[in-house]
Amino acid sequence: MKSVEFGAYIKAQREEKRIPQRIVAHALNVDTSTLSKMELGERQILISQVKPLSEILNIDFKALQIKYISDNIISDFSGQPYLKEALKITEQKI
Repeated sequence: MKSVEFGAYIKAQREEKRIPQRIVAHALNVDTSTLSKMELGERQILISQVKPLSEILNIDFKALQIKYISDNIISDFSGQPYLKEALKITEQKI
């Protein structure tokens, strides 16, 4: 599950706030080349990394987690003819 959109969002937020890659990478316990791949959507950002990202980038955790989940659903299932119906059933289950 790779999300180009979410990675680009993280990169834009980091750059807007002028936070070096090395600082964010350290917060995620990854090296800068891994963070670069995450920002480019070439490497998966894990759900467990959303909280540290929200803290280091000063982004509301709830909003960032919702964006992460939404972007990953779209990335994985966009174009599926029954996506809306599946989401409705999923919502009922949770």
